[in-house]
Amino acid sequence: MSELLTDNLSIKDGELYFGDGKGVSTKELARKYGTPLYVMDENRIRRNCAEYREALSEFFGDDSCALYASKAASFKMIYKIINEEGLGADVVSCGEIYTALKAGFPMEKAYFQGNNKTDADIAFAMDAHVGYFVCDNVEEVDAIDKIAAQKGITQKLLLRLTPGIDPHTYDEVATGKVDSKFGTAIETGQAMEITLHTLEKKHAKLCGFHCHVGSMVFDSDVFLRSADIMLDFIKSVKDRCSYEAQILDLGGGYGVRYVSDQPQISIRDNIKEVADFINKKCEKLGISRPSIRLEPGRSIVADAGITLYTVGTVKKITGYKNYVSVDGGMTDNPRYALYGSKYTVIPADKADVPRILQADLVGRCCESGDIIQPQVMFPQDVGRGDLVAVLTTGAYNYSMASNYNRIPRLPIVMVRDGSDCLAVRRESLDDIVLNDL
Repeated sequence: MSELLTDNLSIKDGELYFGDGKGVSTKELARKYGTPLYVMDENRIRRNCAEYREALSEFFGDDSCALYASKAASFKMIYKIINEEGLGADVVSCGEIYTALKAGFPMEKAYFQGNNKTDADIAFAMDAHVGYFVCDNVEEVDAIDKIAAQKGITQKLLLRLTPGIDPHTYDEVATGKVDSKFGTAIETGQAMEITLHTLEKKHAKLCGFHCHVGSMVFDSDVFLRSADIMLDFIKSVKDRCSYEAQILDLGGGYGVRYVSDQPQISIRDNIKEVADFINKKCEKLGISRPSIRLEPGRSIVADAGITLYTVGTVKKITGYKNYVSVDGGMTDNPRYALYGSKYTVIPADKADVPRILQADLVGRCCESGDIIQPQVMFPQDVGRGDLVAVLTTGAYNYSMASNYNRIPRLPIVMVRDGSDCLAVRRESLDDIVLNDL
């Protein structure tokens, strides 16, 4: 069934099951933990991690590394899993750093990103012994050098550059264009200026360069063009000041299937293609191949997650449209409201029933824009108490969730080999007022 998208989904006796290997009944999970509910497949997360780890090792050698982009989904269990699977971590805030620390993650394998790190952020990350800082601008380089000097350390860093590439994705998640808030542009000459500036610092050690073109990228040519521009820059720096980058971080951004008409990307094939290009390019330029980093986030956790909802009201407006309302909404998945993101929706407890009623799947928030997915097909008799599953919600759902309307955040249940356990508990009403004075 094409709508199932991935092989960790199956239908048995009209009911949706989820999880690599022996799946777990979504109906039973809803009964046990309540809804709305995030469910994540541990085996699928590990499988996705292994695909990156093995491909990078095969085509780039053992000094390469995949860094899990924490912003996709950050909670303690995810850091334990990625550490066990041999990945590093891309962190973007003190909150993500603290969560990783609490999970026992080795922070020397962490890279601290972000376009505006405060002095407090920098000091906190240094005290946590974060391995590398990814610097976005001259002000940040100066701040790192100053604070590192005060602490009597030398901080390793990469410079984030913008290669000036259109990634052919949503404008909201494009990050590699010249007119981006992220990075320093190569084509304006500012990238060379910040490089020369950084090399003069005593307590900030330049180890290489970083770029990131965007998210939900399906075109492999985007990564080849990015690597081409970055390697040319590395060569120009070598020619100008005899500095040769040790590390090249090409970022993340591989797209995933949210609906059946989107392609399924082979991560291994894509990495091989990039490796073949980089090897030839380095030989042509006469430079040593840098140690390669990638930053997968969405492609690690997206298809490892689903969200379960319970139907409340069904509103049929004769001559207009219909609405199926559930007990969640934009508080647990704001991506349609932000980007118009597409999702696949399945009636989890009536998966084999013909679907002839078209309706918008909407949430419970007091917002007309609280839409999870428009124009979804439901069984004619869809009604209160029915179970609905939204697929491929493992990335940027929990991490972007809010307490709008003072709605508690959802729990996360992890499934593995037919069993389940709670990874993040459901927020209580007491949690909602915890910080109120």
